[in-house]
Amino acid sequence: MKHFLSVLALILITTTSTHASTTQVYWHKMLPNSPMPRAIMDLISSAADELGEEKTGTAVNVGKGGVVVNTGKSGGSGTNVNVGHGGVGVNVKGKGNTQVGVGKGGVNVNTGPKGKPVVVKVHPGGSPFDYNYAATETQVHDDPHVALFFLEKDLSPGSKFDLQFTKTTSGSPFLSRSQANTIPFSSNKLPGILTRFQVEPNSITAETMKKTLVECEEPAMDGESKFCATSLESMVEFSMMSLGTRDVQASSTTVKEKSGDVEVKKTFSVAPAGVRALGGEKLVACHAQPYPYAVFFCHATGKSKAYKMALEGNDGMKVEAVAVCHLDTAKWNSKHLAFQVLKVKPGSVPVCHFLPEDHVVWSVSK
Repeated sequence: MKHFLSVLALILITTTSTHASTTQVYWHKMLPNSPMPRAIMDLISSAADELGEEKTGTAVNVGKGGVVVNTGKSGGSGTNVNVGHGGVGVNVKGKGNTQVGVGKGGVNVNTGPKGKPVVVKVHPGGSPFDYNYAATETQVHDDPHVALFFLEKDLSPGSKFDLQFTKTTSGSPFLSRSQANTIPFSSNKLPGILTRFQVEPNSITAETMKKTLVECEEPAMDGESKFCATSLESMVEFSMMSLGTRDVQASSTTVKEKSGDVEVKKTFSVAPAGVRALGGEKLVACHAQPYPYAVFFCHATGKSKAYKMALEGNDGMKVEAVAVCHLDTAKWNSKHLAFQVLKVKPGSVPVCHFLPEDHVVWSVSK
């Protein structure tokens, strides 16, 4: 793990000082009328934050069997956490402040004296945002994403939802397109990729990387276009191409006011201000994937609508949530998580879901 971090740091450190500003320039050139959403902004600044904080830098790697976390100064004080099938092992040195909580739905990791949480969810089964996949029995009962799905009829002021808004990955930073293009991104090249990052072939990190690559290579459904973006530039350009215009906007769920434990499910009500529709019936949704650097699984899935909703928690927490409603689900896997949770059949009614904090939806600007 230590070697893995050092290799990734070498890739990032050569351009960290200029990458954020260059990316900002690119964004404003391509999208002069679209504010950069929090989900993207966080990944641009995270490289500088992690490399600049020698004592509190953290890396989190997620696999189907658990999580490996390394936080702290190499060779000195710090914390190592390993979460797997066999349980939880924690080794704490020095003044680091790391807390790990393990539950049925996944693993929560909070680290560092600055109080900035790194939150990781380990989800059983396939991604709930890949509509080719059938949900496993474990996923139906244990996946925190279950609560994100709802029916369009509930999209109105006063509706109540039991939700937990968190980030689904550790927030690996964006590479520039020129950097990303020098690194193979193919399951056929996995041994070389692991060697490049000095990742043990049988480790949880390796398993996670393989899963991301394989899911990116799965064929698209009929009527779907899909693409795994390994840089912000490629995400922007795929979205523009899919929507058929350069006049696009990006949106993400944002926690406006935190209250209490953000890792606990809360009851939210749609505020009287109501629901605001984003433009058009064609969208591109980009879902963050666990990988050493930022990778987003982006897809356009036919007629869809996107909304921004003001949600108020029962403890005062306020969230500007982004929700997507898929109007035609006839070609989805009949055992997809949404159908099992909502008790509806493919193609019968529109299916909606909230976006986690680190996902992005692209729509035509109004």
